Amino acid sequence: MLSILDIFRIGIGPSSSHTVGPMRIARTFVRALEKAEKLDRTARVAVELQGSLALTGIGHGTLDATILGLAGFRPDRTDPDEAVRTLEDIAASGRLKLGNAVEIGFDRARDIDLAGHVIPELHPNGMRLVAYDETGEVLLERTYYSTGGGFVASEAQLRRKPKNDQVNAGTSVPHDFRSAADLLAIADETGLSIAEIVLANEDAVRPREATLEGIDRIAGAMDQCIDRGLSQRGVLPGGLKVARRAPDLWDKLSANPQSNEREQLFDWLNCYAMAVNEENAAGGRVVTAPTNGAAGIIPAVIRFYCVANEEKPCRDSRRTFLLTAGAIGLLYKQRASISGAEMGCQGEVGVACSMAAGGLAALWGASPVQVASAAEIGMEHNLGLTCDPVGGLVQVPCIERNAIGAVKAVNAARLALHRTGAESLVSLDQVIETMRQTGLDMSNKYKETSQGGLAVNVIEC
Repeated sequence: MLSILDIFRIGIGPSSSHTVGPMRIARTFVRALEKAEKLDRTARVAVELQGSLALTGIGHGTLDATILGLAGFRPDRTDPDEAVRTLEDIAASGRLKLGNAVEIGFDRARDIDLAGHVIPELHPNGMRLVAYDETGEVLLERTYYSTGGGFVASEAQLRRKPKNDQVNAGTSVPHDFRSAADLLAIADETGLSIAEIVLANEDAVRPREATLEGIDRIAGAMDQCIDRGLSQRGVLPGGLKVARRAPDLWDKLSANPQSNEREQLFDWLNCYAMAVNEENAAGGRVVTAPTNGAAGIIPAVIRFYCVANEEKPCRDSRRTFLLTAGAIGLLYKQRASISGAEMGCQGEVGVACSMAAGGLAALWGASPVQVASAAEIGMEHNLGLTCDPVGGLVQVPCIERNAIGAVKAVNAARLALHRTGAESLVSLDQVIETMRQTGLDMSNKYKETSQGGLAVNVIEC
């Protein structure tokens, strides 16, 4: 099984699939060259960005991320200011140090091909890399895919079909679950909460202290992203002239002595969610939750709970929330997809809303069945949500969409808590499968290509 520390990754904006993934792919390719003892002979690297990576690559920072990955940068350790300086140096000198070791000539226009007309069979986010020696001979050629949420896979991995005896290969865990039904059955048999089940499984991967430290690090990064987003003003990059709104809303709410009235609770959620996604749009440090495009929902709901309950530092609540939400995210990742290029925005904002609803329900004392119900409600009312970013940027409609998703998540948790007795008519497994089928049926122009919806009906200024 995947770890929840794979679902929540610290990286940089604006996109987990189009920024974090390509950076990891480029870095992986350089490491493959080194392993094959061909790095020292490399004189040029050519990259072909395919499908959605090409169609929205400029607005999503894919080209910059690819260059940084070739230069040895890691998403979870990247300082945005250092990254800018490195890109400027490469552009000015026409030279790039592969893996920060071997210097080659590099020209963005020559060496990165935006092949939007190539729609890969295995996944819409294809990336082909070729290394050449001084004579032009091919040293290594690989094709990878950015499969959403910062996850990447090689062509060989996606083509490989598991044998019957390999279906459950990998780390053995005490509570193996492949569906929400499995998860609820385990909870019923053991009397454990969903968070406790997941934590026990994580114990099979690493010491518990390391898992808890990892969760705390994720929660801390989420908090830092909100705080930075509440303090930064100005116009977001990209040319749409979208101004940051979270700081002004924060000032207004903070100055209002009646800001905890019911009608203003939505404003707090809006404020926190937009703060994160404005940071993401600016290329700041964010946590994939489960993607960058949907990164504001879970942090906003956690902050909402901690503030409303005056919990400081809220450590245990954050752990329970992220363990529960992580379990739900694992189900979507394994049974469907969290890639906007495959599922549309239902696979990003919809999944984040579902995860946040389940996590919040757990903090409010929900049973495992009610947690699953909250997650189901969170997705059911995001089914069919398209991904149609204006100008290929994660600004319109993405920033406000996270605010709406956070509000939906809280309401989904409330509705689930009011449900008693039998499970809901629609199960979490059924809604995950419905999302998968809907994503497969959805036209490609509504799946992170900027070729339909708002992307073609809003005039770019």
